Amino acid sequence: MTRWSPGTRVSLVLFDLDGTLSDSAPGITSSMRTALTHHGLEVPSDDVLNSFVGPPFRVSLEGIGLPPERVDEVVTTYRTDYEAGRLFDNELYPGIRDVLAGLADAGTTVAVATSKPQATARRIVEHFGLAPHLAGGLEGVFGADVTNPRDTKADVIARALAHLQHEPDADVVMVGDRLHDVEGAAKHGIATIGVSWGYAAPDELRDAGAAAVVDSADDLAALLLPGASRPLD
Repeated sequence: MTRWSPGTRVSLVLFDLDGTLSDSAPGITSSMRTALTHHGLEVPSDDVLNSFVGPPFRVSLEGIGLPPERVDEVVTTYRTDYEAGRLFDNELYPGIRDVLAGLADAGTTVAVATSKPQATARRIVEHFGLAPHLAGGLEGVFGADVTNPRDTKADVIARALAHLQHEPDADVVMVGDRLHDVEGAAKHGIATIGVSWGYAAPDELRDAGAAAVVDSADDLAALLLPGASRPLD
């Protein structure tokens, strides 16, 4: 299967949410700190907590040595705290709204594919007023299945493709900030454009196989909308 490469037309763009569309680290790390403390567990450094933004929590928590049997209780406490309001301790990255609007205006199908629970992701997208730029509005936001603890980014992408009735062709691209975005998309033969403003470690995206890495919304628009006549506001 041929993957997208820079300069190739796109018909479908799947965007990650945390670290790609919005800077959600303040709310996520605060709620995770609360959950770990509540269960009498050691709270890791801020750098480690920031690395939790993006991947499924099971991966991150087991990665710091939390026994698998304790993951669910920590995640449940986290979600209670986060859903109470910290999900809005969050802001869009500069220019990202214009990228979504430009793609939609150009006739490109735009959707969100995130490891965040789907209902939570839809609340955030609605809060920021991004739904009008997505295929089907909030129906164009695809997130993790909270009933399946082993749900992966590849699973989320599979559901998005099925719902949108779109094959993972060379005109489909994922936009994300972590290696899990790159790896999840690759399982479907989809290329990823990495964004450097998220939470990836240095060289994480390129080492994972991202087709390109951009440093600004203008750079992203130049790849996805090569006919754009001016930089984004």
